[in-house]
Amino acid sequence: METTQSPQALALVGMPGAGKTLCAKHLEKRGFFQFRFGGIVVDEVSRRGWPVTPENERIVREQFRREEGMDAIARRALPLLQAALAAHGSIVIDGLYSFSEYKTLRAELGAAMVVVAIISARDQRYRRLTDRPERPLTPEEAERRDHQEIETLEKGGPIAIADYTLLNDDQPEDLLAALDALVEKLGLKP
Repeated sequence: METTQSPQALALVGMPGAGKTLCAKHLEKRGFFQFRFGGIVVDEVSRRGWPVTPENERIVREQFRREEGMDAIARRALPLLQAALAAHGSIVIDGLYSFSEYKTLRAELGAAMVVVAIISARDQRYRRLTDRPERPLTPEEAERRDHQEIETLEKGGPIAIADYTLLNDDQPEDLLAALDALVEKLGLKP
């Protein structure tokens, strides 16, 4: 008798520069559908006619949460995630931020959601953020962003409660190999 796998969402969490987007893009290349939570914010920044900058993204992100609750992005994303789950074997969520978002998605998606924390030493993250071609940050800006995300976005909760943790402390290939091994262990298919 053939069994079918229930759809799953693999939510990647971590501080800026930890390697979430690297992992999400890798899985997308492997055929997984990727949903970037930050895309909701970027779309709104663009809709307002503003330049897409970290500061404008922060303004929109905080406004959404102030006006709609700390799980605003998750509630806005939920219909899109549910449609993606219905259409794909598994999906990847890049950038689940707040603990409230985690609780909303856990309540709605239940066991179908697996949370993977990507972690890295702060000095490594700050170097990556300084060197990245898209939206680079100085170490001072990176530290301010860390504090802001921990203090106002509840970012630590999903990282602390993750189902799995991958350490990104060496070469990108090592992180991606560990990710591939986890995806294999979980039996996730695009």
